[in-house]
Amino acid sequence: MRRTEALKIITRVLRQPVDTVPTADLISGHPLAAFDPDATDRPKPWAMQVDVLALKIAKQLPLADDSEQSPLARAEDAKRRRDLGGELAALQQGHTDLTTAPWYPSQPGDLVHVHYEPVGGMAAFGETYRITAGAHGFLSMQLLCDTLPEDSEHRDGMVGCFAVNDDPDPLSDLWFEAGPHRLTVIRDGRPVHTGGAR
Repeated sequence: MRRTEALKIITRVLRQPVDTVPTADLISGHPLAAFDPDATDRPKPWAMQVDVLALKIAKQLPLADDSEQSPLARAEDAKRRRDLGGELAALQQGHTDLTTAPWYPSQPGDLVHVHYEPVGGMAAFGETYRITAGAHGFLSMQLLCDTLPEDSEHRDGMVGCFAVNDDPDPLSDLWFEAGPHRLTVIRDGRPVHTGGAR
């Protein structure tokens, strides 16, 4: 589950945990010691806006946000935060994840499918590439087919942009830009990498 979806659910439940109670914008908490009549130093209750508490809870959950980003997107996020170490770490981790995959390196005959989620008014679509032998021991990646409608605006710039000729690592750009979570790699008719699945 994505963090944004979890945040919506948590917020909704905190706002109205039971159908018969009115919705709340503020939640308060009282430590049990506050109700102890013998306590000499009773802790004070706290109060927090529902949205803030929901965000704190969602941030603590091990959800899919990071794995649902490409290495390049993670590096760009770090760059926006002016976190040079985080930017380099994201790129290095992306390279490590690719080069240590049990099916790496790519081989002639591999099929690589990339799935793009819907954005704005554009529907979801996919592209399938084939790895072929190139010159000088390198590999090429050729677009086989796509599911973007023929009448789509800017179609020429949207499909086939990851096709390469004579590249030592033809999958690298697709891995870093689209992200491993969007890719399926098929070798000898069997999936060897299936998106974000671990």
